[in-house]
Formats: sequence, C-alpha cells, structure tokens
Amino acid sequence: MPSANAQTEQNSGKLSDISFIEGRWKATTDNNSVEGVWLAPDGDNVVGFMRMMKDGKATMYEILAYEQSEQGLVSRVKHFKPGLLGQEEKDKSDQYNFVEAGKDRAIFEKQGEKLRILYERRSDSQFVIARGNLQENKWVFKDLFVFNSVK
Repeated sequence: MPSANAQTEQNSGKLSDISFIEGRWKATTDNNSVEGVWLAPDGDNVVGFMRMMKDGKATMYEILAYEQSEQGLVSRVKHFKPGLLGQEEKDKSDQYNFVEAGKDRAIFEKQGEKLRILYERRSDSQFVIARGNLQENKWVFKDLFVFNSVK
C-alpha cells in the first residue's frame, strides 16, 4: 500500500502529467462493475466518465473534467444517480487540486478536505484509482478501483 509524506504545497501540474489515464478500463468484483473511459488531452482539458453497476443495473455515473486553470491542473467531478439525477447542486462539483505526479501516476487532493486520490497505471493493462488518508502525518493509499484495459 503506497504512502507519502504529508505536504500542503500545491504544484501546478500539466495535462501531460495525466495523459497515461487515456483509455477504456473496467473493474469487476462479484456482481459489481465499474467502467471508465478517459479521452486524450485536447486543448486545456481531459474528460472522462465512469459507470458503476450492480447486478446489471446502474447505481451511479461520474463525469470527470481535468482542466488547466489559473490555479494549475484541477479535477472537477459530478455524480449522478440513474436517470441523470445530480447529487451535487446544479452549479457545484467536487474539486480536486493537483499535488504531484511521477511516471504513470498523479495525485490530487480534494478541496477543503484531507482526502487524496491517486491515479496510477501499474502496467499497460492495469490502471488503479486509490483513496489516500492522512495517518500519522503520512498519506496512506488504499486501492478503490483496480481496472483492466478493455479493447
């Protein structure tokens, strides 16, 4: 389980720092599946979406927009229940600010919370989204979704 020292400084980040997430990915467990598609960087953004299913029925959709802004690279996320019923207010979204990146990995921190999300491509055919929490002044990440590439 990856960990990192706690830091508060925000780096700016670039779309090229997250270009590794491009593709179609699927994670499955028992009767659940999560499928995600991320488009290639274009202009000042990368767009992705996820579909969460249980027993063959949608439970949630997410739209993710990674945008190059004046504050640097940010990830904005909106959640929808089946029927495209928004979970956030119409003009609100969850915002995650870029923290750091390395080869095939990038970390964002949720604005206003001590929560981090790690995107990591572990091989050509595996991509992981992990949730990070601060424990004893270190960020500890636990896999949330382990995706395999879909052709």
